[in-house]
Amino acid sequence: MCGIVGYVGNRESTPLLLEGLRRLEYRGYDSAGVATMNGNGVEMRRAAGKIAKLEQAIADRPTHGSVGIAHTRWATHGPPTEKNAHPHMDEAKTIAVVHNGIIENSSSLKKSLEARGHVFASDTDTEVLSHLIEELFHGSLEDAVVQALKRVEGTYGIAVISSRDKDKIVAARKGSPLLIGVGKDEWFVASDVSAILAHTRDVVYLEDGDVAVLTRSGFRVIDHSQSTVTKVITQIDWDLDQIERGGYAHFMLKEIFEQPVTVENTMRGRMLQEEGTAKLGGLNLTDEQLLRIDNIIITACGTSWHSALIGEQLLEEFARIPVEVEYASEFRYKNPIVSDRTLCIVISQSGETADTLAALREAKSRGAKTLGLVNVVGSTIAREADGGIYLHAGPEIGVASTKAFTSQVTALTLLALKLGRLRTMSILQGRQVIAALSALPKQIEQILERAADVEAVAEEFKRAQNFLYLGRGYNFPSALEGALKLKEISYIHAEGYPAAEMKHGPIALIDEMMPVVFIAPHDAVFDKVVSNVQEVKARKGTVVAITTRDEESLEGLLDYEFRIPETMDMLTPILASVPLQLLAYYIAVKRGCNVDQPRNLAKSVTVE
Repeated sequence: MCGIVGYVGNRESTPLLLEGLRRLEYRGYDSAGVATMNGNGVEMRRAAGKIAKLEQAIADRPTHGSVGIAHTRWATHGPPTEKNAHPHMDEAKTIAVVHNGIIENSSSLKKSLEARGHVFASDTDTEVLSHLIEELFHGSLEDAVVQALKRVEGTYGIAVISSRDKDKIVAARKGSPLLIGVGKDEWFVASDVSAILAHTRDVVYLEDGDVAVLTRSGFRVIDHSQSTVTKVITQIDWDLDQIERGGYAHFMLKEIFEQPVTVENTMRGRMLQEEGTAKLGGLNLTDEQLLRIDNIIITACGTSWHSALIGEQLLEEFARIPVEVEYASEFRYKNPIVSDRTLCIVISQSGETADTLAALREAKSRGAKTLGLVNVVGSTIAREADGGIYLHAGPEIGVASTKAFTSQVTALTLLALKLGRLRTMSILQGRQVIAALSALPKQIEQILERAADVEAVAEEFKRAQNFLYLGRGYNFPSALEGALKLKEISYIHAEGYPAAEMKHGPIALIDEMMPVVFIAPHDAVFDKVVSNVQEVKARKGTVVAITTRDEESLEGLLDYEFRIPETMDMLTPILASVPLQLLAYYIAVKRGCNVDQPRNLAKSVTVE
């Protein structure tokens, strides 16, 4: 969601802050602002809408100074207007605050502040912080911030500057990601490393409860008792060109086409061909501990939840362990049945998803072993889980997840292979899975070579109002994911169902205006899917099918067909997802939609 970037150094801060905000656009936002210190006080510029409007506001009234903070806001409290954009200041205009998260007791704090004479200018919860810090200020900005945060309930990643304690940024986090960038005689604070990667690869990740003080001479980290906290500098291992479009029209298209490489990166060094198993050193669990597991809970949100559904089938089929998939937002509130023989797997591309992180903490508090499947090294889930599997898919900038999804399913397959070989799977079966996995990158390439065929189909449906996606077995989650991709970026209403469930309600919607996408590879449930196709055609529905071979039983039933290479049943979701991603992408482009930054969505959902 919202983005933070701050700078302390010897350069003019405004261009660096605007550059950082541009790098954070992919996270989703609806307003933006900057605040700098120019020696005379704090100057602030804000604008509703895209960063271009903020840039125009700064061009009209330039800001100067070598210390500054900036923000992109995704509206929670109050509409996306200029007055609600961050930063927020106190009445005297001496303190500016940018904030990610939600202050849950903002209403009561605001009432008490108003009773003491404070006048508020926005609808936001964040403005409470600027007034509270101002009231508690007695010469030291970090002292005031620490005291203010002791009165706050909720989540936050904040950065604060004050003209009364110059040349300093104070930053703090609780539940919302924040890091320090260590440059050469300059220091940054950011909610996402992409904002500062052009200037440094050395970062310090802040933990919940950390308060960082950045000055021209360096940085220090303290806790709420103001004791010094020792931090380790981590080096980022990916390059700036990985967050550039590289000649593609959109990040989403680039990331779709990166999947042969990203799937291979997820597998690299993790498959043992001779032994027919997977090597997953990051699990931090011995084989004996893995064998003690009685049940598995997988918890996630959105696209990651769809990969979890595939993981459920993989783990139950190959490891013969009962698996339950939970929405993270529901799991944390339902008094789940968890024991010390439970393995809880949490899946999050960013590693910062608020509900998923809370679910991880809930499972740990109940004694479960925890594993994180994340794409971002150093993310909170990666640090707090007992172990995990990094996806190594590289930064995913497009809001609609593509390459992270296929890497998640690949990682879950490796985990199922590992657990399966420990329990019930033969070495021969293991070798067959490894051979099929090894073939995936080339097979994805073959699909991408025919992207123009999918684009031609998209042309036929760019004016559609509704879509139905149907699949069975491993490809029911593929149907859910295909529908989600379409609705996310094209704003077409789309639903995914198990194909057999169509008869229990959705069939009422089918007529000549309803496109129905079937994921119908020649797998164990193919014949059943054919029956469902016949039911749709009997009601004049338009059938678009993802298939694997020429099938006599489908002759005359398909209006549009796209074939993917044959593979093991459990791996078809990886291959089937690619044309579904392309279909959503091309339809959205032809409808004139903002593919990389769809309305109302954020890349990393760090609030409940």
